[in-house]
Amino acid sequence: MFDSTRSVLFLTAALLLAIAPGPGMLYVLARSLAGGKREGVLSAVGTFLGGMVHVFAAALGISIILAKSASAFAAVKYLGAGYLCFLGVRMILEARKESGTLQEIPNLGRAARNPLWQGVATEVLNPKTALFFLSFIPQFVIRGHGHVFLQFVVLGMISVVMNTTADLIVIALAGPLGEKIRSSATFRRRQRTATGAIMIGLGTYLATSEGK
Repeated sequence: MFDSTRSVLFLTAALLLAIAPGPGMLYVLARSLAGGKREGVLSAVGTFLGGMVHVFAAALGISIILAKSASAFAAVKYLGAGYLCFLGVRMILEARKESGTLQEIPNLGRAARNPLWQGVATEVLNPKTALFFLSFIPQFVIRGHGHVFLQFVVLGMISVVMNTTADLIVIALAGPLGEKIRSSATFRRRQRTATGAIMIGLGTYLATSEGK
């Protein structure tokens, strides 16, 4: 069902994106630091479930587009590749501007009673997550192999699982690693710059390579 070259490329990109500190990881870290590891794990499970909602919604939408028009599907892929390049450039520019301690971690002094459902809501209501899946996953879906919906769901699930695994590692090491993520501008800058460069390269490759 999957092309071996693109599968390796997908796994590499998904791994690098998973380990790069982003809003989801910072949210889970904040819950863990505020309420302990149990609350952090429940939040991570919540963001996983919320991520899967986006995966199935995006898979259904892409399948409908493919059923209606192959050219429309190709347009989605090209637009997605361009969006990945845009995200990469923005990440690099933001990394260059970033300095000092991190201010993105929210104040959870009045955190919701149920971190699981708050995690679900936080992820489901994040439009950037939906846009990311609509731009990233279609690049690795191969029309000629059929089963587009299944391809999308499998790739999306792998991506979400990687993200959640990275979150759980951060929770397990919430003390020293959390402090490093929050206080080290150099660490975050290098991570975001490397991830941005990967996204630019990925978007460029996918936009210029021959579609299948």
